[in-house]
Amino acid sequence: MRKMTIDRFDGIYAICEDKDKNFFAIELGELPQGAKAGDVLLITDDGTLEIDREETERRRRRIQEKQSKLLGL
Repeated sequence: MRKMTIDRFDGIYAICEDKDKNFFAIELGELPQGAKAGDVLLITDDGTLEIDREETERRRRRIQEKQSKLLGL
């Protein structure tokens, strides 16, 4: 299983980045319902895309903690 993060949206595409810093354009219609920038996608062996909600939340918490430390909150 591969993982990618939705970096941004550009027209009809979601621009996604994998762990090796490679970018891929995925048509919006191929994304799971409710996918948004910052979500971690799992790509199954059969090519199905799923949101990895646990990993997404872990990353968001880590970023929030870093921002709080940086801003002294």
